[in-house]
Amino acid sequence: MRKFKRVQWMVMLLLLVMVVSACGSSGNSASGGGSADSGNVKITLLNSKGEILTQLEDAAKAFHEDNPGITVEIQPVPTGGSPFERASALYASGNPPTMIMLDTGDVEKFKDRILDLSGEKWNADTVENATTATTFDGKNYAFPLAVEGYGFIYNKAVVDKAVGGSFDPATIKTRNDLEKLFQQIEASGKKALVISPMDWSLGAHYLPLAYAGQNKDMAEVNKFIASLKAGKADLANNPVFNGLMDTFDVMMKYNIDQASPLAGTYERGPELLGKGEVGIWFMGNWAWPQISGFDTANKEYGFLPVPISNNANDYGNQEISSAVSKRIVIDKEKATPEQQEAAKKFLNWIVYEKKGQDFLVNKANIIPAFKNITLPAADPLGKSIQDYIAKGKSEQSMSTLPADHWSKVGSSMQKYLAKQGDRATLVKEIEDYWKNVK
Repeated sequence: MRKFKRVQWMVMLLLLVMVVSACGSSGNSASGGGSADSGNVKITLLNSKGEILTQLEDAAKAFHEDNPGITVEIQPVPTGGSPFERASALYASGNPPTMIMLDTGDVEKFKDRILDLSGEKWNADTVENATTATTFDGKNYAFPLAVEGYGFIYNKAVVDKAVGGSFDPATIKTRNDLEKLFQQIEASGKKALVISPMDWSLGAHYLPLAYAGQNKDMAEVNKFIASLKAGKADLANNPVFNGLMDTFDVMMKYNIDQASPLAGTYERGPELLGKGEVGIWFMGNWAWPQISGFDTANKEYGFLPVPISNNANDYGNQEISSAVSKRIVIDKEKATPEQQEAAKKFLNWIVYEKKGQDFLVNKANIIPAFKNITLPAADPLGKSIQDYIAKGKSEQSMSTLPADHWSKVGSSMQKYLAKQGDRATLVKEIEDYWKNVK
């Protein structure tokens, strides 16, 4: 009898241990999170902006200090890897992150696996067009993290000397104004500019100005792209395309590398501009860390738009190209409701809390996509783009072009730059690309 009671007691003790153990591990999902019952929720963020990994990890710690019940783990996309491919692989393994940082064009591919974020407060505080490219059937699926822009970066020390005073970027409103500035720079003993010949710069940044510049209304731009796909667009007689290429002809005339226009590298651009060997470089605000390494102008740099005509009032002549380049989405397949709410809280913390805003602007050097964040950009190029946006002088960048556009059309632009093909050849290759695009 006593032996039976002893066995019964041992069984009860074992059951009690199992129950306690189960409670202690409840809520651990495939996406790595805790439960509301335990008071601790773990969420993950796949980071595809490698240059801000350390800053993001510090932000996660600061967020945890403000929200002790939530832990944010940052998972980097492997160097040189595609955020789309990495996220796809994690979904295939059944272990997607709670949050994923994607390029704009990839958001729609995950539309059925991520949360509709239309009800979040920050939607009302975004800058113009910030959520247009991630809104489908009236629902926005992504948080706009970073605005990036591009155009002609100028070294103010060089152009000040060239114009004989303090250079005002607002004086460059036409192609003729731009060429006159090139001439003034060369007369001062410097080279006017350098054209970086990478296919991604020419194909993803320069040529797309011909698309975006068709109309301020993106719906009209989309119609133009549709006409290219249908083989109905006539680029040979399109004033915006021809105007942009006329400007490119002027650039080629003054290019420091005109003797071997395809020999240049990305690394050559920031060195020539930072050291003041050229006055102007066509590139984006992401180049500031490289320029700053050669800076001889006391951090005084800014942007000029790329004029496409000699009519100052033509759209694009005074607008800088900018768009949201990175988005954060929230998983809905594996993330628990508690994790989803924690992720939303993290995004709101970035937009509305001082520590979050400080991370975004001062620590990560990001141009925010939110009007309520009034901190000035931490670097001169970001500040210049912010100024254009604040004045309503921004042109939407083409951030959802086909994946192979920059390589294929960029190659055609390289041939034109090297004078291995004329404009008629360029037109044919661009039109053929669009008619056959998948």
